[in-house]
This record gives sequence, structure tokens and C-alpha cells, in this order.
Amino acid sequence: MISRQQAMGNKRFKLRLKKDDVVKIMTGAHKGKTGKILKAHPALRAVTIEGIGMIKRHVRPTQLRPKGGTKDVHKPFPVSKVALVSPASKDKTTRIAYELKKDGAKVRIARQANNKEIK
Repeated sequence: MISRQQAMGNKRFKLRLKKDDVVKIMTGAHKGKTGKILKAHPALRAVTIEGIGMIKRHVRPTQLRPKGGTKDVHKPFPVSKVALVSPASKDKTTRIAYELKKDGAKVRIARQANNKEIK
């Protein structure tokens, strides 16, 4: 079994979602929950969401941790399963587009919020 990263040939993809964006889970066991993005993983096409997707990892005993035990780790969540929460209304989701300003700056805008800029 090969990993997703090996199958894609280590290609990186541009994610429209960024760190500190608030997203809503659209499908799966966590459907309807919202959380802030802690980290984006472009090569995996996934994001790590605060408080969602926590799993336990078993740690073997070492000299630093003689008892070993378990620790909680965030599992990355696929980007296709989440949507950005609209900056205009906190209960609706929106798609992300890009717009060039007159000074040449490229900004993200929320489509369902009448093209309001995303901070």
C-alpha cells in the first residue's frame, strides 16, 4: 500500500483555505461541527482542524518517558469535506474566489457574502 503523497508524486496543490480560517465539516461523523484550521497540508490536500479528528497514538517507553503511554494527535481532514464559514453570517458556508485589486494585490473573496473580502 502506497501513501497518497507517493501516488501523487510529491506534487503540492494550492489550497484556498488558510491557517486560522473557520471551517464547517460537510460530511462524515463530524458533520455540522465548526473549527479553526491549525495547519494546512497541501501535499495531502488536507487541513488540521482544532478539536476535530483527535486520535490516540501509543508511545513506546524511552529514556525520556520511561512509562510510555498514549498521546492525543490531530489527524488531517480532507479539504473536499470542509467549507469555509461565511464572514457575513456565521451559520452559512461560502466558496472562495480570488480578485485582483487596482494596486495589484490578490485577495480572497467570499462568493455567498456578495464578494466580501476574507481577512
